[in-house]
Amino acid sequence: MPPRRLLAAVLAVAAVATSTTAAAAPPKPLVTQNAISSPFADTFADPSIIQGRDGYWYAYATSDPLVANGPFGLMHMARTKDFGSWEYLGTVFDDSTKPAWAAPGSFFWAPDIRYFGGRYVMYFTVTDTLANPGGDPGIGVATAPTPAGPWTATDGPVVAPKPDGNGGYFGTIDPAMLTAADGKRYLYSGGFYGGLSVTELSPDGLHSVGTPTQVTVGDRYEGSYVVYRNGWYYLMGSSSNCCAGPTTGYSVFAGRSKSPRGPFVDADGVSMNESRVGGTTVITQNGNRWIGPGHHAFITDAAGQDHIVYHAIDRGTPWLTDPFGINRRPMLIDDIDWIDGWPRTRAGAGPSDTPQPAPTTGSALGINSTDPAGGLRGATRLAGDSLGGPTASIRGAATTRQSAPGGSVRVEANVKLGNSFATVVGGGAVVVTVGAGKVSIVAGGRPASAPLPADFDRSQWNNLVVEVSGSKVTARVNDAGLGDLYAEAQLEVRGLKVRSAPVSWLGTAEVDNLTVRPVAEPVRRAAAAPVAGKLLAADEFDGALGDQWSWVRPDARAVVANGNLSWPLQDTDLVGGGNNAGLLFHQTPAGDSWIAETKLHLDLGEGDIRNYQQAGMIAYLTDDDFARLGDVSIWRTRQTEFGRELVARPSDGATSYGGAAIGRSAPTMWMRLAYHRNAAGEHVYRAGTSTDGKKWTWGASWVLPAGVTPKLGLYAHGDQTGSNPPPVATFDYLRFYASK
Repeated sequence: MPPRRLLAAVLAVAAVATSTTAAAAPPKPLVTQNAISSPFADTFADPSIIQGRDGYWYAYATSDPLVANGPFGLMHMARTKDFGSWEYLGTVFDDSTKPAWAAPGSFFWAPDIRYFGGRYVMYFTVTDTLANPGGDPGIGVATAPTPAGPWTATDGPVVAPKPDGNGGYFGTIDPAMLTAADGKRYLYSGGFYGGLSVTELSPDGLHSVGTPTQVTVGDRYEGSYVVYRNGWYYLMGSSSNCCAGPTTGYSVFAGRSKSPRGPFVDADGVSMNESRVGGTTVITQNGNRWIGPGHHAFITDAAGQDHIVYHAIDRGTPWLTDPFGINRRPMLIDDIDWIDGWPRTRAGAGPSDTPQPAPTTGSALGINSTDPAGGLRGATRLAGDSLGGPTASIRGAATTRQSAPGGSVRVEANVKLGNSFATVVGGGAVVVTVGAGKVSIVAGGRPASAPLPADFDRSQWNNLVVEVSGSKVTARVNDAGLGDLYAEAQLEVRGLKVRSAPVSWLGTAEVDNLTVRPVAEPVRRAAAAPVAGKLLAADEFDGALGDQWSWVRPDARAVVANGNLSWPLQDTDLVGGGNNAGLLFHQTPAGDSWIAETKLHLDLGEGDIRNYQQAGMIAYLTDDDFARLGDVSIWRTRQTEFGRELVARPSDGATSYGGAAIGRSAPTMWMRLAYHRNAAGEHVYRAGTSTDGKKWTWGASWVLPAGVTPKLGLYAHGDQTGSNPPPVATFDYLRFYASK
């Protein structure tokens, strides 16, 4: 049908449908509470998730025992419809079905689940292959007809192990697939040793094509995940140690690009592939029970609300087994809010430990999303298949039996499309057509369109979303609603009026998993961050150190002169048994909250190999119980790190150390530690950094135990190998402010 005749027919259908029954009041929203995997597992690490056509959300996790002293499983599967009750489905592989090319004893990590080409496709890490037994990680792939399997692995890796040129292998781990608007499929993988890279895949997703492109610097990121939103590809990766028990500081950071191959830069325009590495915080720990949030996936619910699914560690019960054994990493979920174009967990508030609204599932308007024909006029019920169950066939015109509310509305469905298929919202206010070669929008008398890939397969199940949110209309066709796309058209119409009316369709399609929901109200304001108030105390280093200062292991080379404290880095350490570093402390203000600030100049160079040269601020109880915020060199990178050490095994005094990355390193930096005492009397410190003293990036929090109040001061130390003379840390001041 020609476009003009199709539009006229659509509007006619919409006009007839406006007398349809009004929608019933929406049900009371469900709530969920972290950790969401607790009904069936104590640990469920590196989760990925997808909605099957049966309406269930299927989650997958890395190989581990589910419970203490339980059997080891070769990647796990579970499913839910409400994110509160779960059904455990077993393992992805057993010894008879695991990849034949994996070496005996190999682990299988970090499954990434997708759907395209009429089947489910899972990418995963194989930690050791038969080609080079002993540790040559690569990426495997398996396919299945249903999200519960059975899974059939291919006869070789989709991304082969990468030799490092020194007899070892780079960290080819943690895969994440993306279908992009250029019609190609890409696989992101990699880890701290070698960095993240992107590789083009064959159309079936089972083979690598061409040469990989490195998209992050080594030593910083793993656990990649990529989503497309509003014209940008967002690459996210987890940083720091995933598995340090009670000192795990894992966090997720993002960069974005107009191309799936990068370069990916953060909100400050800094590349994720630089020595002074970039990355905008997506999630980090906030001082509640959860630490080390990371290795995540994204989902979008029926109301258009994005969510991050991730693992974290309860700082009170960090081990699945004995200390220094398996880390207990359950699965969590929280809202993602887009603040100034960047994904932030709960608008920047971080992991939740109280009841939260559950993801919106199912449909309003009396529609059974997994048997949609009954909620539509003009549709025919088909038997469907064993996976999806009954479907709705639309051949001509169909409408919902109830009216959608006026204003914002989101329509989503799995679809097998005929030659042309139109969705009508608001009685004709918005018309979206998936036609020959493109997705088109007409709203407010204005058009917009986006091309579909030349090889787009209309006969397979794909995902179609039509969303009207305020003045913005979005139409998207993709694989399975996981942040990828075949095409996305957007149109902004000022003064757009969408009245209450049925949703209508015209054309030919088979429809499953149909949902119609009001759009979730977007959160646009960032969560509150610490703000410095009046000055309480300070030392500007205009004279000798006064009696408000005290030392642990004095260092005579630390000199106050010319308005600065100059301190050559000591060739010492404070981690583990190396407790020989000098520490300089200042008296802290009275009260339960304040902010300490210093300005630090420390030239650590760029790009060369230096390990753990650093300086900054420290909150200190003992040599084995402290948190330190430093500008630090880690191999070839320069990072700011908020680290924590504590005694993890009291029986023999064994300590654990881990760190959380924050902000960007620079030769001159401003640092803050925001302190407060929580309801349990514990001492909570949140780190903030700045490269100009004006714009602050706030990151992770560490909690020190109740009782004795920690000391607060300065430090400057690290391995001086290759540095002669040692770098000098120059502190301009140490100030204490009231916390607003």
